[in-house]
Amino acid sequence: MAATHSGALPLSDEDSRRQLRRAVIASTVGTTIEWYDFFLYSIVTGLVFAKLYFPGSDPLVGTLQAFLIYAVGFIARPFGAAIFGHYGDRIGRKATLIVTLLLMGFATFAVAFVPTYATIGVWGAVALTVLRFIQGVGVGGEWGGSVLMSMEWARTNAHRGFVASWPQFGVPAGLFLANLAVLAMSQISGSGFLTWGWRVPFFLSIILVAIGLYIRLNILETPIFARLLAEHKIEKTPMLEVWRRQPKDILLSAFSRMAEQAPFYIFTAFVFTYGVTTLGVSRNLLLMAVLAASVLEFFTIPFFGHVSDLIGRRRMYMIGAAVVGVFGFLYFAMVDTKDPMWIFAAIVLSLVPHSMLYGPQAALIAESFTGRLRYSGASMGYQLASVIAGGPAPLIATALFAYYHSGYAIAVYILACAALSLIAASMLGDYTNKDISREYDDARAIGDRETARPAA
Repeated sequence: MAATHSGALPLSDEDSRRQLRRAVIASTVGTTIEWYDFFLYSIVTGLVFAKLYFPGSDPLVGTLQAFLIYAVGFIARPFGAAIFGHYGDRIGRKATLIVTLLLMGFATFAVAFVPTYATIGVWGAVALTVLRFIQGVGVGGEWGGSVLMSMEWARTNAHRGFVASWPQFGVPAGLFLANLAVLAMSQISGSGFLTWGWRVPFFLSIILVAIGLYIRLNILETPIFARLLAEHKIEKTPMLEVWRRQPKDILLSAFSRMAEQAPFYIFTAFVFTYGVTTLGVSRNLLLMAVLAASVLEFFTIPFFGHVSDLIGRRRMYMIGAAVVGVFGFLYFAMVDTKDPMWIFAAIVLSLVPHSMLYGPQAALIAESFTGRLRYSGASMGYQLASVIAGGPAPLIATALFAYYHSGYAIAVYILACAALSLIAASMLGDYTNKDISREYDDARAIGDRETARPAA
């Protein structure tokens, strides 16, 4: 059947394929930029912010204070999901994605100009906190729209996991660019990096935003949302409606991410503090290792998204959760050798189990929600995990190590996260290869036996 879009005649097969390519590129480039911004802050937190914005604190206390600001971005993400999920289901995926890109870009660019404690005292940390919150709001609205923009242009049900995995590609791409930018600035001699070098990557983010904005302005709305408009099935309050109809799916989506998100930020953010202060390895070794791990995920994320199309989304996800739970112990066994080769290998390999989860995750979560509530439900389920997993993870890891003086205590925490994900994922519905273009009227998906009804 030919695809349609708002205000236009049905598209030919060739035009549909062209729009799918554009949608995938726009989503992937956009998420790359947004995650570059977000990860840049994460990397610099462990390397710089404790020294520049909390200089009077004990090193451990200063690190915890810096990670508290870091966590604010995660606390803000459900707010972004609520705000932009509402508008994504009301006015469309495209317009909402343009706003999230601009919001995130502004906040990141502004970080480059925040004065340190030596200049304005505690107000520097306050400014960072506000900008980090704005970053979090932008990211909170970005993910759902990017995934839906790709997934809802997919031409067949059989490849939806693979197509939806491409916006996930933005995570390793953004991580790669952020680490590359910091690594380049780390080559500055003397105190240059701490004085001004760390600010340059934030400043350069405005160029990436301009590129992403240009690409997103040249895509069409998705056929599924266009159909919802044509059939007058747009909810007045989609976020409230999805909480009423599918609260279980929102909560299960959030807890299913525990095994993916908490370990990821331990492997890619906490590792900088742990590696430099505890293991005594160089900052550049850690940056190079994370760069290599990011490159590997360029291939593993779409690969496991494709595998989920073959064996089922839920099955692939549960296999990944089990592997992550075991790998935490192997990870700390390798890095605690203090051998640069083993540390490098541990960091590179750490993102393979992550890909086993992250590849199928987009489709697994987004498919769980009916079309007219999909942006709201998928965004909220995905971003609630930021409060219980991603944000607290470096703080919990730091506190566990301070108390037990062992990386294996952190590995136990990773195992606990994996167990929660296994339970939650086993209770999620599996819509692999099923039609998601029509409104769900199954009691297991909606929460009651009402059929989808148009808004009054």
